[in-house]
Amino acid sequence: MSLLSPWRADFPGILALEAEGQTYLDSAATAQKPQAMLDALLAYYSSGSANVHRAQHLPGERATRAFEACREQLGKWLNAQSSAHVIFTQGATSAFNLLAYGLEHLFQPGDELVISALEHHANLLPWQQLALRQNLKLVVLPLDTARRIDLEAASKLVGPRTRLLAVSQLSNVIGCWQPVAQLLALARAHDALTVVDGAQGAVHGRHDMQQLDCDFYVFSSHKIYGPDGVGVLYGKPEALAQLRHWQFGGEMVRDADYLDAAFNPAPLGFEAGTPPISSVIALGATLDYLNQLDHQAVTAFEQALHQQLMAGLAARDGITLLGQPNIALASFVVDGVHNADLAQLLTEQGIAVRAGQHCAMPLMKQLGLGGAIRVSLGLYNNGSDLERFFGALDNALDILR
Repeated sequence: MSLLSPWRADFPGILALEAEGQTYLDSAATAQKPQAMLDALLAYYSSGSANVHRAQHLPGERATRAFEACREQLGKWLNAQSSAHVIFTQGATSAFNLLAYGLEHLFQPGDELVISALEHHANLLPWQQLALRQNLKLVVLPLDTARRIDLEAASKLVGPRTRLLAVSQLSNVIGCWQPVAQLLALARAHDALTVVDGAQGAVHGRHDMQQLDCDFYVFSSHKIYGPDGVGVLYGKPEALAQLRHWQFGGEMVRDADYLDAAFNPAPLGFEAGTPPISSVIALGATLDYLNQLDHQAVTAFEQALHQQLMAGLAARDGITLLGQPNIALASFVVDGVHNADLAQLLTEQGIAVRAGQHCAMPLMKQLGLGGAIRVSLGLYNNGSDLERFFGALDNALDILR
């Protein structure tokens, strides 16, 4: 019996794509949205939109309450000490750039910034460019044979010159959880700042910031079934206190004249200008939706769906996985077949997967690959989606081989 998602009907976009003959298997790039999120967007705009924090009129007060309610929800969702430790950004990429510029004053030439070999460009390029600007050393942690960050190597590379460690919780290419707890412990032993990229991990399970104990945690709304245009940056209070402002404008000013200005602390001090109000409010509705789900049932279903994906790939000759994925996605190459050719034939059969380098070009170069196919799953996918994918895959490979 094929796996059936009990939440599929909550996602009108999935149903619309299905009606068009499309099978969506690209949730790691962006997830489809629940009706609750769409309703919140419509309600905000149709009931009279207004700017937040600075208005005394009713529409502004109403928008501000809804906006800040989402911050409160995120504080609880992350088990932050306070919702004031949650900053809204334009996305995860914006959050990493905020950190790279906001922490720049802490580093001296010769200091070391440590990342891993599997990082997404969003958690690579800001640190790379910071290292170039400040004459810092960028240290890249290698992977072990399972394509996880090599802890033995990390224990030697993270040292007294390490000032910051920035690593992914869950690789968007390899698809396996990384040993973040051990890596953070290594960095803390040398009093280094720690940044965790939760862009792929945040949607799977709940991540307690008190338990994780990183200085900063970053993720995007659109990957956890929320709207695009908004990211989340959590920071410990002592870490946030070290951030310098990097964007300037309205809202973030405490006092200003023509020659000088004083700025608000986090969070508002790092939310210059008009924020993505509708997206933040809709993210709050998304969190409401996610919180009312049976999380054990979601996890069990995701695991069963992933096992079906892995079994189907293992049953076909010539397919090589990039590592040992253990949740939600799998990236692979096929002997003698270019990933772009395969993706095109899948597209022509109504199968939406991701092909290419997945914003991890250095990793692909290290693996000696020009790209790979990635299949990624959401809680709305049925087993029949994978059955259609494997049927289309077999058809495509019959043509390409």
